This record gives sequence, structure tokens and C-alpha cells, in this order.
Amino acid sequence: MASGRDRIARARALRNSQTRAEGLLWSLLRSKQLCGLKFRRQHPVDPYLLDIACLSHHLDVELDGEYHDQIAEGDLKRQRYLEALGWKVICFQNEDVLEDAESVLRAIARELGITYLFHKRTRSRSGNRSENSPGLRNPKR
Repeated sequence: MASGRDRIARARALRNSQTRAEGLLWSLLRSKQLCGLKFRRQHPVDPYLLDIACLSHHLDVELDGEYHDQIAEGDLKRQRYLEALGWKVICFQNEDVLEDAESVLRAIARELGITYLFHKRTRSRSGNRSENSPGLRNPKR
């Protein structure tokens, strides 16, 4: 089992080296845009890091590129382990996301048994804080 620091460093490295498909899917899932659900990237479930997880529904969303064809047995072992812990695992190919991201979002909602609803986040904020957030200094004062 990796130490907490090792796990955090690995999660950061994976976030920083994400594929185009991972970046696109994350941009659509973050900020509760899909059905009001909160998702996390690189969520630890020892000994694994889940690509994208919805903790409230124990859903693991995995994106697979070409290299996953070579490690299918390991992926199946991982999936069985997570399912034994109560997680649902849903996998998509990178091409699925890049070619039709809305179908992927609809499949996630369908897997959870909830009605598909997408609220695009506003582009006015770059982070989690708005101009009126407590703790954010107002330089005009």
C-alpha cells in the first residue's frame, strides 16, 4: 500500500498528464453540471486511484485508451475488487468521449438510474471562488 504522500503525488501527476478525453470529460462533470452530482478526479480506493468518481453513488468512471487492451486482465481484477466494495464501474473508450461526449454523459446518468440533466457551468469564474466569496480580498478597497 502506498503512503499518503506517494498517493497524492501520483494523483497529481495523473491529473497533470491527462489525455484530451479525460480533460474533456472532467470539464463536463466538474462543478455538479451532470444531474447536480459531485465528481472527483483520481479518487483513492486503495490500492487504486479511480479516474473519475461520484462518491454519493459509488460510481467509478474509467476512461481507457489503447494501452488498456494490453492489461485487460488487470482491469477485470480491479473492477471485481471495486464491485466487491460496493462500487459500480463504467468504462468508456477515449474515442467515445471525443466523438460523442453527450452520449457518455447520458450513459452515466442511465447507469445511476437517474434522469439526464446537464447544466453548463458559467465561464465567469476560473476557480471555486467568486468575487464575493469570503476570504477573497477586494483589491479595490
